[in-house]
Amino acid sequence: MLRNFIRDETGATAIEYGLIASLIAVAIVVGATALGGKLNGMFTAISNKLTSPT
Repeated sequence: MLRNFIRDETGATAIEYGLIASLIAVAIVVGATALGGKLNGMFTAISNKLTSPT
């Protein structure tokens, strides 16, 4: 019974998949934050050009 417990790797596999999923989620959040900042700057510049009387 102890040998079967030591050889059982299903818990380790689940932990690995959880770590991979969390790293992907962090990458998505970082990418969305960077993209959101750039889009905000672009729309602010467009808004300023549309409202200025030139």
